[in-house]
Amino acid sequence: MASTLSEAVDPWCLRDGESAGLLREHPWRRFAVLGDSVAEGLCEPADGYPDVQWADRIAAELRAVRPDLAYLNLGLRGLRAHEVRAAQLAPALAFRPDLALVVCGGNDAFARGYDADAVDAELTAMIEALQAAGADVITVGMFDVSLSPAVPERHRAGLGERMRRLSAHTGALAERLGTLHVRLTDHPLTADPSMYSSDGRHGSARSDAIAAAETVRRLGTHLVPHL
Repeated sequence: MASTLSEAVDPWCLRDGESAGLLREHPWRRFAVLGDSVAEGLCEPADGYPDVQWADRIAAELRAVRPDLAYLNLGLRGLRAHEVRAAQLAPALAFRPDLALVVCGGNDAFARGYDADAVDAELTAMIEALQAAGADVITVGMFDVSLSPAVPERHRAGLGERMRRLSAHTGALAERLGTLHVRLTDHPLTADPSMYSSDGRHGSARSDAIAAAETVRRLGTHLVPHL
């Protein structure tokens, strides 16, 4: 669903010069992305917002400071957490990232049989392996897609409970493991229809722009003690 705003005036998006200030002299040179369709980038176009997905936006902001940044996006739609680890962790480690984004579990949470502990175990294995290899790891609690107008009312409550459980578990995991965690589930716009695609599973270009802004801001807060 298209927004009536545009990115240039959207108060939730990055302002001119904001990213350059937040990321100035950042240390990262190799950025890897692991995950499902959110990582791959299936955002629906929205009027006034460039059709550039979340992870690509982050890479572009990092490259604006370090043009030589190497970027590998392994994200692939439809994968559950165990499939992300099985297919993507080894090539991600071979890439030797010093910054990695891990986002998955949404496809697990769409199923009524969602096993939060099993997803936690997969996320833990990926995060710890990447950290052991020297990477800072970004994790995320995504927007609550159950609030999308395209989700049938009969599914809304159950899906919302599972998505919020995934977010809470990922947040607790992030605190325990020391990741750079981006909290979007309770964002003020999480119930705004303009944030979601017409398929009831993904976000719009507006949501990806806002997610990128929040990610860059989280990276900036991490860098403050080091600048």
